Amino acid sequence: MQIARISLESGPRYAIVDHDSDEYVVLAGDPIFQGLDTTGQRVPRKGTRVLSPVIPRSKVVAVGRNYAAHIEEMGSEEPATPLLFFKPNTSVIGPDDFIIQPSWSQEIAYEAELAIVIGRPCKDVPPARVPEVIYGYTIANDVTARDIQREEPQWSRAKGFDTSCPLGPVIDLDFDPTDVSIQSRVNGELRQDSRTSLMIRGVTELVSYISHSFSLLPGDVILTGTPEGVGTLQSGDVVEIEIEGLGVLSNEVRTN
Repeated sequence: MQIARISLESGPRYAIVDHDSDEYVVLAGDPIFQGLDTTGQRVPRKGTRVLSPVIPRSKVVAVGRNYAAHIEEMGSEEPATPLLFFKPNTSVIGPDDFIIQPSWSQEIAYEAELAIVIGRPCKDVPPARVPEVIYGYTIANDVTARDIQREEPQWSRAKGFDTSCPLGPVIDLDFDPTDVSIQSRVNGELRQDSRTSLMIRGVTELVSYISHSFSLLPGDVILTGTPEGVGTLQSGDVVEIEIEGLGVLSNEVRTN
């Protein structure tokens, strides 16, 4: 089952994606907190604006250097433990929203990533119980001010600026993240082409480790790292992130 968040005249609403009828089945409330009761309303998928499928209520936790080939291309070393950083919820945008390059950066980059959506409050989760706390999966683009990342010892500005975390288009509740294709394209040109099975640390290890570091809350999002092939973006570029089974997340770049 896939859940989308859509824009209707009455405001943002959550909906089940009905692939058979090519319609959205509107839900009564936020499915993470209120379940999957429907209103009976159906709207066509065509022409309906899709929003970010989740706005994290507390945080986005991101993982750096989690693909060996990406570590090599960046001239870095594999971290002894998962490398973690935060992106604020103000960085989140949805499909087709503009990525706005900040005035203080001259070099922003795309990073295709699988994203985990947390479904229940949790702390110190043992690996065997990780599936119980995951609500589903979506696509993320960890947009990075690469020049600022090189210049500053911490990554808060480089990774956390407004519009730096596109998410979407759906949350898939039944998704198997073990071994699927992950790609990025810029203006239709393939830039990244890898598989989630090449992550150094998989979903189970990451969620368990992060939950031992700090509490996770419903709607929190975890970004699992990017494969090799990252590169810079210019104003007017359209970057697409595609993960097999989750669809395509597309955003255009604009200057501030």
